[in-house]
Amino acid sequence: DSTATQVPLARDKVRHVGEPIAVIVARSPYEAEDAAALVEVDIEPLEAVSDLEGGLEPDAPRIHEHLESNLAAHVIQRKGAYEEARERAHRVIKRRFWYDHGASAPMENRGIVANWDARSRELTVWDTTQAPIPIRNGLAAMLGLPQSEVRVIAPFIGGGFGPKIMMFYPEEVLLPWISMRLGRPVKWIEDRQESFFATTQERGQDHEAEIAVDEEGRILGVRDEFLSDTGAYNPYGLTISINTQCTLLGPYRVPNYHSEFRMVFTNKPIVTPVRGAGRQHGVFVMERLLDRAADELGIDRVEIRRRNYLNPEEFPHDHEIIYQDFAPLVYDSGSYAEAMDRAVEMIDYAGFDSGVRAAARAEGRHVGLGIVSYVEGTGVGPYEGARVGIEPGGRINLVTGVGTQGQGHFTSFAQIVAEQLGVGADDVEVVTGDTARFGWGTGTFASRGAVVAGNACHAAALKVRQKVLAQASAVLGAAEEDLDLADGFVRVVGGGESVSLGELAARANPLRGAVTPGTEPGLEATAYFGPERGVTASGVHAMILEVDPETAMIRILRYVVVHDCGRVINPMIVEGQIHGGVAHGIGNAFYEELVFDEGAQLQNASFMDYLLPTATDVPTIETAHVETPSPLNPLGVKGVGEAGAIPVGALFAQAIEDALDIDGFEVREIPLSPNRLFELIRDAREGG
Repeated sequence: DSTATQVPLARDKVRHVGEPIAVIVARSPYEAEDAAALVEVDIEPLEAVSDLEGGLEPDAPRIHEHLESNLAAHVIQRKGAYEEARERAHRVIKRRFWYDHGASAPMENRGIVANWDARSRELTVWDTTQAPIPIRNGLAAMLGLPQSEVRVIAPFIGGGFGPKIMMFYPEEVLLPWISMRLGRPVKWIEDRQESFFATTQERGQDHEAEIAVDEEGRILGVRDEFLSDTGAYNPYGLTISINTQCTLLGPYRVPNYHSEFRMVFTNKPIVTPVRGAGRQHGVFVMERLLDRAADELGIDRVEIRRRNYLNPEEFPHDHEIIYQDFAPLVYDSGSYAEAMDRAVEMIDYAGFDSGVRAAARAEGRHVGLGIVSYVEGTGVGPYEGARVGIEPGGRINLVTGVGTQGQGHFTSFAQIVAEQLGVGADDVEVVTGDTARFGWGTGTFASRGAVVAGNACHAAALKVRQKVLAQASAVLGAAEEDLDLADGFVRVVGGGESVSLGELAARANPLRGAVTPGTEPGLEATAYFGPERGVTASGVHAMILEVDPETAMIRILRYVVVHDCGRVINPMIVEGQIHGGVAHGIGNAFYEELVFDEGAQLQNASFMDYLLPTATDVPTIETAHVETPSPLNPLGVKGVGEAGAIPVGALFAQAIEDALDIDGFEVREIPLSPNRLFELIRDAREGG
């Protein structure tokens, strides 16, 4: 058996702090906590694995005894011939980079309510999940129930960010199982300390990377070998590490590439996607290598990026490796130089040295500017579906299977449908995340809501529009091409005749009389959209920050984002997603780090010790948009949910170096913190 699957309650061995070993059921949380304190567990301490390199040593303690080692996966992807490119390079620059662990820290932790109704034979589960349909399917299989007897409802969720996707947490299995045995509803809500130990985490990668460039700074090839911490189990397979492997290529022309990763089991909590899902690691490596190449060759950092950008006429561009959806990594569209030019203009890159920097130096202050690029694969399959229907009262219903965690789905999906049916967005009632209302789909993750579910909504609305026009044509005695939909009515163009959508819906559901054979009742349609591959969003972030070299405290003075998510459905929602992502990214870059000791014991499992950026730490974010519509879906949209978070670590590193201007000072690790930055500054000054 080569599997290493977590079971609902630890059997024989506990592999990370926070893995559940027993369940207490009580009438109140206070009684349950008191009862839990009475449970005695006989646990023999074992030597722990907390270090990636050490975990792969032949004599390392094995997390899973039946496996030959702690190696969870080993993947090599190549294109071209890197070694040949290296031989003819003008300069080869090699560095080691470290990107450490962090938490998702949503406002609302995980929670589950399960109720088994034996009379109706229905199991209803309210779950803070991003993927209610896969959870429904899995629960039915594990509990021996037909899928029709299991209903999973994902209500409004106060933040998902990845750890609430479709892995089965022990509680998601145990709560329904307990409810079926007790015949009573059962509730469990995670507290904040439990979230630090038991909710999945992200990051933890150690990279040995090098870049080969010619005299003009053009990339000849890149080689990257890295270790990736998967924690005690590996429910998401290769997703995070392949995201890193692919996102490293960025918006650049990289003719030769060798990437190799090893995923390592450790005694830390399970690693799964968290906003960015490994993409920020790849961006950090590539952007840091380009910064070093610019330094060594004496090329402006913006210019070295421009020289390596893919041009619009090179799309679609096949990178000749496989992406996380196991389809070829093909970029669909983009205008990278245009985005950089806009960011350079907005941040006043040309005037920074003589303006902001000169004024700061006159006052003895240290300010720096950072500017980086990235590409994000978004909108992966397999598919999502939607059902649109018009009621006799004129109200329009839209149901889709994805859950929502604050992305604005109710607004953007309603806009998509309203545009086709000639009504206002507030005339569309939207339901998401209830398997009893819509039972097919995958979930909300990988910046795919607008791309996959949005296009399903669009397709269903088009089908209903066609039914409306056909029905109205018969009622009004006009050709379909002479009809127009607006304000809830179908009107004859240039004439006064009209009929409301509500009246047409009533006519489409006759309760007596004959109908034309083969016709369908109602103005309703269901449609699905499944992309052949993901679409690629992109952008440029620029920042001016101030660093106090004595205290290592930082202050962000300006923050600019130029983003391309294809056609923008709702600018306010897009900007909100970017702003939230930047806040998340700032935390990942400078404040947030889960600190483990050598025994894999978490040392800072509270918000007193785990730092989060607050409202005073997140600056005003200036945004602009470049729109290169995707040719891979009818709406031309791309994802935006993770865009704000992905490049921030690389941006911080560059801006801090620029502000301090200390010989030999480099930032090769993320997250930083005032304390860690202070240590790096001290070491650089001492020549360490």
